[in-house]
Amino acid sequence: MPYIMRNAEGRIIAVLSEEVEGSEFVAANDHELTSFLQNDSPEARAQQELLESDLGIIRILEDLIDILIERGAIMFSDFPEPAQRKLLARRGLRKEFAYMDDLFGGGEDALPQTDADEDGLF
Repeated sequence: MPYIMRNAEGRIIAVLSEEVEGSEFVAANDHELTSFLQNDSPEARAQQELLESDLGIIRILEDLIDILIERGAIMFSDFPEPAQRKLLARRGLRKEFAYMDDLFGGGEDALPQTDADEDGLF
């Protein structure tokens, strides 16, 4: 039984498996729900591709920063403090995912550990 949440304009913004305050029940074959779940417009596909590309580039930049630090080309302290915090936060998240992957056996999507991880650069 799907329940939905709407924004102020009345558009669906979330689909829920159970009723919560402010949600409303809709039929599983509701046209508006189907449209929301299958947002298959060219614009939506282009946005998704761009997002996936951005995420890939972010990973490349993180790895590049690791390599430059490892080779002594830059120092971690050369980055502004807000950038250091963001890098440290991402490093922590990557370690958490690596830990979860070790526990539950990831697959192709497993995050490889870099030399910088082992050296404790972050």
